[in-house]
Amino acid sequence: MINDRYKKVYERGKPRHEPYDDFSIKHPSMDLSRRAKIFNPFDALKGFNEEIAGTELAFEANCSDVERVPAEEYP
Repeated sequence: MINDRYKKVYERGKPRHEPYDDFSIKHPSMDLSRRAKIFNPFDALKGFNEEIAGTELAFEANCSDVERVPAEEYP
């Protein structure tokens, strides 16, 4: 539920600007190539992906010596 304090602001909706009004001239739209950079994923935990990859390689190396026996099927 919308707080009564902000109800009028919500009901006004998103502001609409003409292509060449004062606001649009001072604040031009960002081009898509620059805007896409904002939403690029980033590595929040530096080195985490490398550590996971190293652990995966070590696990595969340890398991490669194990003889693989197919599981028995249930009747």
